[in-house]
Amino acid sequence: MKPVMKNEIIDALRNVGLTAGDAVMVHTSLSHIGYVCGGAQTIIEALIDVVGQEGTIIMPTQSWKNLDPATGVHWDVDEQYWDLIRQHWPAYDKNITPTNTMGAVAEMFRKWPGAVRSDHPARSVAAWGKHARYITENHDLCDIFGDDSPVGKLYKLGGKVLLIGVDYDKNTSIHLADVRAEYDSKHNTIEHSAVMEDGKRVWKSYETLFVDGEDFIEIGHAFEEEHVVNKIKLGHGELRCMAQRDLVDFAVKWIENNRK
Repeated sequence: MKPVMKNEIIDALRNVGLTAGDAVMVHTSLSHIGYVCGGAQTIIEALIDVVGQEGTIIMPTQSWKNLDPATGVHWDVDEQYWDLIRQHWPAYDKNITPTNTMGAVAEMFRKWPGAVRSDHPARSVAAWGKHARYITENHDLCDIFGDDSPVGKLYKLGGKVLLIGVDYDKNTSIHLADVRAEYDSKHNTIEHSAVMEDGKRVWKSYETLFVDGEDFIEIGHAFEEEHVVNKIKLGHGELRCMAQRDLVDFAVKWIENNRK
């Protein structure tokens, strides 16, 4: 297949509805697009070229392996060794800690000149542009995806969501709907992560909403039946762009009507 070039990505981004000044949460899979000439760097440069200096780009940079082994994130380690992980997993450092399964674009983006990263040890985001510091500041341990979290702040800005080669199971903004919705099985959980406090590494416990994304693809497909979602092909994959508020508001109602 012909390599995907930067000018093609820029054209696709504009044709799918991204404009100068937009604040946008981006979820990307390079492998589903095909061979991109320049890889992750080209994707990021194209996004910056389109939204410009007045725009804001946000990407999830989660390091969810910095959670307790009992949650299943260290499935490749026998339970007898879980206490060793709890004692020695490196404390989160937003300048160093790598992403986990967020993709090559997000991994490069977290270190991009001018990008800043939030302080949540397991569920961070990185942002670049006009509202980057607003989006990433004060990312509370107990408010991963709520109204004052990065996705909640994007909602307040009237931002967009851009899916590049991925489905709705990667669409972090639906977690905001999960926070807002009321349903019988909704519950909190106690998480643990390694963090730095007063210059020392500690295994920190914190209470937060149980993260549930099992039905996100179903939610997304139902959303597309009732709302306009701009779509365009790029390489082997597809770009989808939508208003985040529309998605979240729809998802709240869907969750309340369908989750038990």
